[in-house]
Amino acid sequence: MALDTAGEPPPGPDAVRPLPSDAAAAPAPAAGGEPAEELDARYAPYARRDAYGVMGRGPLAPAEAARLALAAAVLLPLRLVAGVLVLLLYYLVCRVCTLFAAADGGRPRLAGWRRRAVLRAGCALSRAMLFVFGFYWIRETDKRLPSAEDVNQGHSEELGRPGAIVSNHVSYVDILYHMSASFPSFVAKESVSRLPLIGLISKCLGCIFVQRESKSSDSKGVSGAVTERVREVCQDKNTPMMLLFPEGTTTNGDYLLPFKTGAFLASAPVQPVILRYPYRRFSPAWDSMDGARHVFLLLCQFVNYMEVVRLPVYYPSEQEKEDPKLYANNVRKLIAMEGNLILSNLGLADKRVYHAALNGSSLPDDRHQKDD
Repeated sequence: MALDTAGEPPPGPDAVRPLPSDAAAAPAPAAGGEPAEELDARYAPYARRDAYGVMGRGPLAPAEAARLALAAAVLLPLRLVAGVLVLLLYYLVCRVCTLFAAADGGRPRLAGWRRRAVLRAGCALSRAMLFVFGFYWIRETDKRLPSAEDVNQGHSEELGRPGAIVSNHVSYVDILYHMSASFPSFVAKESVSRLPLIGLISKCLGCIFVQRESKSSDSKGVSGAVTERVREVCQDKNTPMMLLFPEGTTTNGDYLLPFKTGAFLASAPVQPVILRYPYRRFSPAWDSMDGARHVFLLLCQFVNYMEVVRLPVYYPSEQEKEDPKLYANNVRKLIAMEGNLILSNLGLADKRVYHAALNGSSLPDDRHQKDD
């Protein structure tokens, strides 16, 4: 998609991780007696450092509180209405394109004009939704070699088409960007397919619906379903690429968690993408804050910023094909190096413990258990 370059430029690197200067915004002691500063240090990938404080509930300076109240009264209603209209419009496009269309396992098989309409409308309306969220300018950097596809076309065809986009995971906004850029499919819970509006849209996206609680012997599991789809993508150019977040959860954008191997089991090439969200007051990262409050504060911020770095397609070596863990770790190191991200060994269970500690609830320390 075309880059937006007009208007106010995004903030520089110094604005990526600002520390609140107001002493009133400093973290308060967490319930249970352990100071929030120590929790933030221990669970650094999930710690918020913006002007809104821990969990977005910190005290605000009078000027910031007035700004938030004005945005909630004027900007928030407008954006909510605009967002609903964009969603309804895309639902209508999907509804028209799936009329009398053949279905395969509940997923409509779209081809020809149907697929083109769903794809183009999806990309355009996803970008429109990002605009509604305040992402007016998106700075993109493509580190792939110029004309690489022309120079090495035969070599690229021999190596194969990338089966998945792998990206660091910072916010639910990540999905909107990838939809606007390449319109991939992704993994979702089975219950999503039955949601009003979203259900049909997710089917048109070609999402893989999984039942994580299923223990039946014929269940392929998430990894098996992902591997099968990635191989299908490599063999059929009409199958949308998979979008996978190997970390399995979101962070504050400064760290990169260990990668799960599901995206790499098929031994297919992957397209690494790095996302960053520079900010001045409120961080768009969905790390430790509850969803409703995060959406509220994000919509009340007039301008939000995003930076995207696209790396060259990563083709695994023979050794990496035989060892998915090695493959995943090497791609992780590459993304961390190119994105200036800090490697961390924490996982989803640590995030739950941190969230529970900040909220004062009790949760067993199961950080060493395997996440689903």
